[in-house]
Amino acid sequence: MKTKYDDYCINGIAEGCKYCVKGEKLVLFISGKCSRNCCYCSLSKKRKNKDIIWANERICKKPKDAIKEAIESNATSCGITGGDPFLHLERTIKFAKALKNKFGKKFHIHIYLPTRLLTKDKLEKLSKYIDEVRFHPEFLINNNPKVIEEDINKISLVRLFFSRKKIGIELPMIPNRKKEILDFIIKISKIIGFVNLNEFELSETNFNCIVKNYRLNEGGYTIKDSIKAGIWLLKKIKKLKFKIKVHLCTAETKNNYQFKNRLKLHKILPFGKRTKEGMVKYLSIYFKNKGQGGKEKKIKKLIPKNSFYIDKKKNRIILSNNSANKLLGRLKILLVEEFPTFDGIETETQELRI
Repeated sequence: MKTKYDDYCINGIAEGCKYCVKGEKLVLFISGKCSRNCCYCSLSKKRKNKDIIWANERICKKPKDAIKEAIESNATSCGITGGDPFLHLERTIKFAKALKNKFGKKFHIHIYLPTRLLTKDKLEKLSKYIDEVRFHPEFLINNNPKVIEEDINKISLVRLFFSRKKIGIELPMIPNRKKEILDFIIKISKIIGFVNLNEFELSETNFNCIVKNYRLNEGGYTIKDSIKAGIWLLKKIKKLKFKIKVHLCTAETKNNYQFKNRLKLHKILPFGKRTKEGMVKYLSIYFKNKGQGGKEKKIKKLIPKNSFYIDKKKNRIILSNNSANKLLGRLKILLVEEFPTFDGIETETQELRI
């Protein structure tokens, strides 16, 4: 049941998840606007309810920005999320179409969709560019029999455009709601091909709701008994012998495999050294402002042309090891560790000394 990725599953995992654990998925955040307001939602403050498009850590204005990020991150596939992509259907289709046109039909795209705005016409439009759909049902925020029945009827429409193995539901594994989750899976088991359960996590936007109602594991950002409840649920479904894939994705899976593997695949600048964790180290000389052309010319005279790289984005020169040794003592050289992602967040800086 437990896999090498520190997650749990029965009958395998959905196609989109196979790309994800290898770090090959571009995360296209189409908007932070949503048709619902779930208290357990873990979006950050800079994304939740903000109508901003992100491709991984890059803010996008046009599809070409997402394409550029896909190239730089060596993505072979994409997961579209939000917010609610149904609120921005034309935008969603525009970006998905652009990615398919650029990278071809084999570029796998899955999408996360709340069911509230789901209609047959919207599904038909999406089906031209989407390979796999993952629905967030309503019952966790409104466990009413009529709401559940409506959800099942809506998700049933998907079979008109997608095969069963490409249809799934995705839920946070809320420990005290495990029986409700199991009941819903049983009711919808003949319609869907997979279920994804995510370890329940704390965030800055769901903090008040979580700390009021749940206990946290040691470390402080995952909810106690979430994994235990997920394993209980997997065992129950296994006994029922449903022919559906059920995947319990843990925080460790996301951090140690999905994210770390994406870092390792991301392109880096010349002369960078990648660490085992997927971070990058650069030997750098920074300029305080863009008007320090004299200092730049001095560096160019002291070292060969092919032994440095001008990083205009961060207003610095990245050096090879040999160049750094030649300039050591003459100029201030920093050993910088940072994320290889678009935002390039620096985590550690050390000045080199003779």
